Amino acid sequence: MFARFSNARKPLARFFAFTALLWLAACDVTLAPDANVGRQIDPGKPIEVALLVPGGSAQETDNQLARNFENAARLAIADLEGASVDLRVYNTAGGNPQQAAIAATQAVNEGAKIIIGPLYGEAANAAGVAIAGRDVNVLAFSNNRAFAGGNVFILGSTFDNTAERLVQFGLRQGVSRYMVLHGDDLPGRVGRDAITTAVQQNGGEVVGVESYPLSQQGIFTSTRRIVSSVRNSGAQAVFTTAGANADLPIIATALPDAGMDTSRSRFIGLTRWDTLPQLAALPGLEGGLFALPDPGTAALFANRYAATYGETPHPLAGLAYDGIAAIGALAAAGNTEALTKAALIQPQGFRGTSGVFRLLPNGLNQRGLAVATIQNNQVMILEQAPRSFGGPGL
Repeated sequence: MFARFSNARKPLARFFAFTALLWLAACDVTLAPDANVGRQIDPGKPIEVALLVPGGSAQETDNQLARNFENAARLAIADLEGASVDLRVYNTAGGNPQQAAIAATQAVNEGAKIIIGPLYGEAANAAGVAIAGRDVNVLAFSNNRAFAGGNVFILGSTFDNTAERLVQFGLRQGVSRYMVLHGDDLPGRVGRDAITTAVQQNGGEVVGVESYPLSQQGIFTSTRRIVSSVRNSGAQAVFTTAGANADLPIIATALPDAGMDTSRSRFIGLTRWDTLPQLAALPGLEGGLFALPDPGTAALFANRYAATYGETPHPLAGLAYDGIAAIGALAAAGNTEALTKAALIQPQGFRGTSGVFRLLPNGLNQRGLAVATIQNNQVMILEQAPRSFGGPGL
């Protein structure tokens, strides 16, 4: 896992503990980029699926997530039509890469034909490396693009996907000049690169890039410089990586207070603004843009989960449901190649707990997102999440 989702930024550094070089090793050990990794199945028999969860951790949050992932996976199995799954669950002791590698190896030795999970990026990488050459794909819960590729797909929503959606919407509204504003940490720099790439690839213009230290004093010290840069650049939008539980409230308050005119240069957020109700009351975010999963589909899953298990699902729980649902949809069609890369990257994608999604040949994913704004202290949907691929918004 890498992006901020709805949690605080403090744990993020651990998600990127291994370098991209280690990820490259996963791809280069035995797997060609175009290798059609994946076992054949008999669609008429239960599919052996391993679920790698962060259970057995010293952190109770990991153990809670493990329970949520298993609950969601079993809910998905109950919903399958025309396919069945034999699920076995393995703990990875939080994000422990060594334990993830051991669990992945054990799972394949015990007959698993595909692996769903683990959560943390370095654990997903370790699992993929451990079974490289065993013809088994890994559908990890991470959203860290550095670990995607080879036999590892990531299911989490990525910065790239969010930036692409918002830039394309903005360009259709006449917003073509973007200032990129990011925290001076690894997630901030990764977010910066995702925004810059999305703007440039879609015909927009990056008119400046500004950063700030991740502290209240650091932001206040940088405020005058940032506001001056926004004014001088003629930016129509300030696309920020700031997180709801961290720097966003300070950024959205300090910059307008220092004279940034948000009616001329509105904020666009790479992270969700609907996770904290109090954010809607910040004047600086009025009229800004952010993206979120299909609210209707997400609510259906949350209600179904709560009715079954008596509690609200963790925001990431639906990823386990999505993995099972994708496998089940391919198997239900009678596809003996359902677990291969060629099948998993089908262009039409799948219907998941937060809307449509599809897996890409490079191990990343694309998810249908809604575009929202804040009007009169309320979150308002400006453009609904697309319900299929090939239409507006995708």
